[in-house]
Amino acid sequence: MVVRFVLASASPARLKTLRAAGAQPEVIVSGVDEDAIKADTSAELVQALATAKAHAVAGRLAGSALVLGCDSMLEFDGETVGKPGSAEQAVARWHRLSGKTGVLHTGHTLLELRNGEVRRTVAAVASTEVRFASLTDGEITAYVGTGEPLNVAGGFTIDGLGGWFVEAIAGDHHNVVGLSLPLLRRMLGELRYRITDLPAVQPL
Repeated sequence: MVVRFVLASASPARLKTLRAAGAQPEVIVSGVDEDAIKADTSAELVQALATAKAHAVAGRLAGSALVLGCDSMLEFDGETVGKPGSAEQAVARWHRLSGKTGVLHTGHTLLELRNGEVRRTVAAVASTEVRFASLTDGEITAYVGTGEPLNVAGGFTIDGLGGWFVEAIAGDHHNVVGLSLPLLRRMLGELRYRITDLPAVQPL
């Protein structure tokens, strides 16, 4: 049985990840004020944000659906690191990240709606260790100049231009992109769904 599947995220990388894996979600942006949500740890913060996004979108829906909310942030030197606020901040961040290791956390919240009401919820955080290359000043300036670091959690990508500077990871590669496919599969199973129940780009 194919169910309505809604991605409560504006992230093109998350949508691309799901489509590449054969799923075709409907995208509805939550509009959640992320700055208004606080938590004690990076993992708790991304989970709180993912849950807020999922519920914000679920509140606009009628009928039955699965709604997935996600949020990602980098934990580095005990700090929670989101998107850089400016090119200057991105440059300063990369000088700190160069040659070091951080942990990319992604919160996932999956809601099951029946008749417009949330019936069941599954939530989990995936964490992946990321080791960064040692960059020259010129590489940092050039990378930040592309604009890419300004729009992504932690100020880097693994599936784009930033891939040149990620030397190794320990954990799920897709989680660094913004959504853990193996974790989502397990979450679907907890709600007694299969990946083949999702609307598909092509049959799985």
